[in-house]
Amino acid sequence: MTLLQFWRSHAAELGSLFAQHVMLVGVSTLTAIAAGIPIGVLAARRPRAGAPIVWLANVVQTIPSLAMFGFLLPLPLVGGLGARVAVLVLILYALLPIVRTTTAGLRSVDPVLVEAGTAMGMTEWQILREVQLPLALPSIVAGIRVAAVIGVGTATIAAAVGAGGLGEYIFRGLSMVDPTVILAGAVPAAVLALAVDGILTLVERRLRRRRRASRPLLAGTLLVTVLLAGAAVAAYAFRGATGAVRVGSKNFTEQIILGELLAQTIESRTSLPVERRLNLGGTFICDRALRSGDIDMYVEYSGTAHSAIFREAPDADGGRVLAKVRQRYADAGLTLLDPLGFENTFAMLVRGEDAQRLALRTLSDLAAHPGRWRAGFGYEFLARADGYPGLARAYGLRLAAPPTAMDLSLTYRALAERQVDLIAGDATSGLIQAYGLTMLDDDRRYFPPYDAAIVVRSTTLLAHPVLRSALAHLSGRITVGDMRRMNHAVDAEHRDAADVAREFLGMID
Repeated sequence: MTLLQFWRSHAAELGSLFAQHVMLVGVSTLTAIAAGIPIGVLAARRPRAGAPIVWLANVVQTIPSLAMFGFLLPLPLVGGLGARVAVLVLILYALLPIVRTTTAGLRSVDPVLVEAGTAMGMTEWQILREVQLPLALPSIVAGIRVAAVIGVGTATIAAAVGAGGLGEYIFRGLSMVDPTVILAGAVPAAVLALAVDGILTLVERRLRRRRRASRPLLAGTLLVTVLLAGAAVAAYAFRGATGAVRVGSKNFTEQIILGELLAQTIESRTSLPVERRLNLGGTFICDRALRSGDIDMYVEYSGTAHSAIFREAPDADGGRVLAKVRQRYADAGLTLLDPLGFENTFAMLVRGEDAQRLALRTLSDLAAHPGRWRAGFGYEFLARADGYPGLARAYGLRLAAPPTAMDLSLTYRALAERQVDLIAGDATSGLIQAYGLTMLDDDRRYFPPYDAAIVVRSTTLLAHPVLRSALAHLSGRITVGDMRRMNHAVDAEHRDAADVAREFLGMID
């Protein structure tokens, strides 16, 4: 019932994300068909020429899909955020099953039939068109079916690079640790995959029984699919050409709320259209998207920019860090606006009962119990200059085992359920209170300041001067308490981030 209520209340958004998902899968599968069948024909008739291409398609299949998105993001023309890179990745993954089944289908044709065609004076092209391809058609459709089903599943990951689709609900649910939101995206994706598989299975079976009679059905189905996919691409291209201000965010609750605050502030105080590209990957994906022009703004934290993006040595002086970061951004054609008013430092968290039992108040207290802590950290915290390696050196921290890497949003539940004993969360997280966790004081002042501030492309501010004054409405208006309450409303009360942001803006207007 909760899932049905969510779908009813988000019907328009669900329809839009579903259409985006179909567009991604449809365009990529059709393109893979157009490329894969000729490659399969080449591999069947000229094995030496086709072998390198088939080998390359095999190699692509061994690369995890999320890693493939990461590889392609920085590339010119084909890289960046959005549907372009997502469609390219889906094409690459769809090629192999189509190529393989085309090759296998052609090779399975009885050589006697080929010889008979040759004896009748048919050319190679005529034999291919009139004999081999019609007989291989059921096998080719089977490959298309496999490619399309793979595409439906892989397209959910495309939401991490701003391509939209049902994966947005899945990633949003993971960041909120909300099974309802996860299912809101996973169930339609599963239904879509089953529907695609069922329809193409019926087409394949009919082709095997009555090939000639089924050709018009197959041709009609493909034609309709091409038209729908073409219309979806045209609609997407038109939407991208409207000159909308693109607001981005990282992939955790606070960032999604902040992204909504930015978007709704622009919408209420200007006449500019806004495109939300929320719930992207971590810091480096957002920074790269900003520099490449895939987004126009997002909220960054001064210490994160200082240590992780610009790779400066940690500095405890908040004013100095802010000045350095502002200058480094300016050198790159970006503008760091005045801080929003709150700081979100790393929060080293333990269970409340453990803190009480062992009298843990500071990180030095934690380090005084070496070898007993199992840690679970986000991927960025394990790799950043201001993350775990430096923290371990600063406090002489010794764990029971190497820390477990996991998504940041899952660490809170892992700690509450005793899967780990120590995590690095966010000081403003609403889950600290919800799970009864205790934040340990950084008594040696290891972590730098993390003042939240909006970073914007300078060209965007020049093109739309009204933006600066609109965004200035948020500067200094959000306290740590405000951010913690908003995070708690989304994480613990499972409220919609857009509604929470709208309510807060109504309070400060």
